[in-house]
Amino acid sequence: MILELADIRIKPGQQTEFEQAIEMGLKTVIARAKGFQGAKVNHGIESPDRYVLQIFWDTLEDHTIGFRESPLFTEWRAIVGPFFAAPPSVEHFELTYKS
Repeated sequence: MILELADIRIKPGQQTEFEQAIEMGLKTVIARAKGFQGAKVNHGIESPDRYVLQIFWDTLEDHTIGFRESPLFTEWRAIVGPFFAAPPSVEHFELTYKS
């Protein structure tokens, strides 16, 4: 399993609207992507305009090719993109230990 970690900064004062949009986007768009296993969204306490999105994929290619190069990505960005203060920083991780 691959973890996609996105560090998202949104425009100030749009937390409520962004949280509604990201939940809708995850449930209605990303959930339809091949290899999608689940997601978590965390909201910054010290930085209220910061969110960390974790998406779990079967393979790296499910995200980088299957999703990012599909019409679903365009749908996703149309829902959450208007809230971004800057493009998210996105990295991928492999699980090396679980207890």
